[in-house]
Amino acid sequence: MVPTRAQSRADLGLAAVVFVGALISATLSAVAGMYGADQADMPLTVAYAFVLAVPLALRRRWPATVAVIVSAAYFLAVTLHIPEIYAGNIAMFIALYTVGAWSLDRRRATIVRIGIITGMFLWLVVVMFIDATQDLPDGVDESFSRAGAFSPYVAYTLLTILLNVLYFGGAYYFGERAYQQMRERRALEERTAELEREREVTAAQAVALDRVRIARELHDVVAHHVSLMGVQAGAARSVMAKDPTHAREILESVESSARDALSELRQLLATLRTPGGEPDTDTAPTTRGLAAIPALVEEASAGGMPTRFAVIGEPVPVPEVAQVNLYRIAQEALTNARRHGGPGATADVRLRYTPTIVELEVSNTGRMAAAAPGLGQLGMRERAEASGGTLELGARARGGYLVRVRVPRQDAVAAHV
Repeated sequence: MVPTRAQSRADLGLAAVVFVGALISATLSAVAGMYGADQADMPLTVAYAFVLAVPLALRRRWPATVAVIVSAAYFLAVTLHIPEIYAGNIAMFIALYTVGAWSLDRRRATIVRIGIITGMFLWLVVVMFIDATQDLPDGVDESFSRAGAFSPYVAYTLLTILLNVLYFGGAYYFGERAYQQMRERRALEERTAELEREREVTAAQAVALDRVRIARELHDVVAHHVSLMGVQAGAARSVMAKDPTHAREILESVESSARDALSELRQLLATLRTPGGEPDTDTAPTTRGLAAIPALVEEASAGGMPTRFAVIGEPVPVPEVAQVNLYRIAQEALTNARRHGGPGATADVRLRYTPTIVELEVSNTGRMAAAAPGLGQLGMRERAEASGGTLELGARARGGYLVRVRVPRQDAVAAHV
């Protein structure tokens, strides 16, 4: 981890505060005579304050090194009777905390802290042992009485140990806790950034899917009606001289197909213009489902390709989306049959209900299409998958072409939820 400029400035300010605090503490302690005649001179005290404070300005960059330097300076200060321990205690606590909070090498952080804490406790035990076993010079009174099993001196010793345990334990614990919080915060930031990236990707995918949906709908509407009008117009031209009445009927069908195409395009545009993709109630398009397939068959027959329709099995409820997709697949299959089947082609449309699925089959007796799969076949496959079904298409062995789609029944879908 690299500290920010603000954190580096804060550490520089902390070092300055500790340096000034150490000088003030040392001056006051010297005046108070902390070590009596044995206390160190002021130049050594200033040097100690400098060594104690300056490394704290770099504590986040090299936490382990700073902790070792500060701890060593504190040890020498007490050993050399430098009249300053309070700022040293604060500096060492901060250094130990920083090792736990900022060191990325956790093994090294643990070794450094345990090593410093162990060394300090060994030093404390040695000092306490020497103090307990040495004889005081004549005429010097003890600060605490040593009389009794639980004397004031023993109580003072235990209090000293307890304070050191709380001191070093607190530095260790708070450092570990700060590191864990930092990791959790970083994980949260990474997750937030990941979610933001996923949101952007999802938005882009939604736009792409909308474009695909619009293209598919336009293809289904335009290709079907334009193809039908082309066939009807050709038929009208061929019989116009011989049978004007029949030609007029065919042209009326062309007009009707044109109106239907414009109506569907208008409905599609009304849906796209509505916020959220939901059409207004006044301009909502009529849902084209399985009930509209017979009209589609009649339209194909009127366009010059005899088409039969059959329903097999007992009709059951089918999800609305699946109905629309099945209708569009039938529409595309009949459009391709008229376009590629050739003269004399016929078609059969079968709607079959089974206990688990609804199957739509569109077959024709014309020649096999030589063209490569295009947007129409891709759209049919996408519609089948969108309804949770499967699509089969290809040339039949006995001639012609077959399109078969199977989608689950509504009650079968509900039974698996």
